[in-house]
Amino acid sequence: RPGITGAHVLTREQLADFPQHIPLFDQIREIPEVVDGIRCNCGCAEQPGFYSLLSCYEGDGMARACPICQGQGRVTVRLHKDGKTLDEIRVAVDARYG
Repeated sequence: RPGITGAHVLTREQLADFPQHIPLFDQIREIPEVVDGIRCNCGCAEQPGFYSLLSCYEGDGMARACPICQGQGRVTVRLHKDGKTLDEIRVAVDARYG
């Protein structure tokens, strides 16, 4: 989607109670256009206001406590660093979590 940024991904300050997740949220903030192209498979996609995996790292920050959101985020970041396309990342995430 046009105009996607990481501006709403939770910050270090907002993750004070979850310091172990700060690096993951920082990595998600760097590739919002990719994370926005992934459907979350934990069931949150059915909730109002949730559009994509990126939504799990914004607002109430469901990814702070959800191991599925966290796992999908880690896979997405790793595969993006490996040079995989969005389609390849989607296939891998869906194969593992779908």
